[in-house]
Amino acid sequence: MSRSERGGTTVRGRTGYVRAAKLAGLGLLTIPLLAGCSVEEVIRFGWPVGVTPEAEQMRHLWTWSAIAALVVGVITWGAMFWAVAFHRKKKGDDESVPRQTQYNLPVEIVFTVIPTIIVAVLFGFTVAVQQYVDKDKPADLAIDVTGFQWNWAFSYPDQVAADGKPVETIGTSNTIPLLVLPTQRSIEFTIASNDVIHSFYVPEFLFKRDVFPIPEKNDTDNTFVIDRIEQEGAFVGRCAELCGTYHASMNFEVRALSPDLYDRYITLRKENNPATGVPYSAQEALATLNCGQWCAPEAITTRPFTDRGQRAQADVQPVAAGN
Repeated sequence: MSRSERGGTTVRGRTGYVRAAKLAGLGLLTIPLLAGCSVEEVIRFGWPVGVTPEAEQMRHLWTWSAIAALVVGVITWGAMFWAVAFHRKKKGDDESVPRQTQYNLPVEIVFTVIPTIIVAVLFGFTVAVQQYVDKDKPADLAIDVTGFQWNWAFSYPDQVAADGKPVETIGTSNTIPLLVLPTQRSIEFTIASNDVIHSFYVPEFLFKRDVFPIPEKNDTDNTFVIDRIEQEGAFVGRCAELCGTYHASMNFEVRALSPDLYDRYITLRKENNPATGVPYSAQEALATLNCGQWCAPEAITTRPFTDRGQRAQADVQPVAAGN
């Protein structure tokens, strides 16, 4: 074969590589379009949409960490495939060892400095987001959360009902407890357990908090603050720590109402219901408000499990989280 023929074969081979690379790139670009995804959905990389500023900050951290990892990955994969494609053993090559490039000081410095910078930047952003999420500051509203096998109790320690006790909602085997909260107000949660370790988890908040018994003796920080819930809605809450036989059924529901509706709800909870002679329950107060789906008296994101046998959770008396 002549030199020109060999050269023509090489050109055609490289043209094939270029064409394949272009097709691969075009395929990657069309995947989001074919899947019906927006750019924002794609760069979330599976991270859910949150409803608090803290959730948004964690989404940003996740997104840019994933993008940084992909950039490093693309460079690494590109160098690897380039070496495989253009430095593989070819027919007719002799058995001599290729030119060695070890102990290349500039390359080794680059390969040390760049990863160090990447790790330092990611560490800095992680610490900043963690400090923001774990901040401790005065809030507009205080909520005491108590986990017990296998349900939840929610108390409003600053709101006293007509019977002289704090406004409280306790879940039972047949009732999903509703944690009614306002939008656009900061909220401080104080969490504790009445028995074993539980975990307070609202997926739309995008973080979980372990709920320990006797937190002061277990050296745990059992308070946290969210700046606000940014939209009205109903959001399922769960226990995310295996806590016993009926762990899977330990659900609750966050009901986020506008500030004016929330104020009316609290006003009702502090009064006696004329029909019963005792303070309004969460279900009765929401039904009285009659504001649409967000005032439904029963949970709309989850339902009680029906296979608990004869165990009566209502007989379990939880200790208030703030005590």
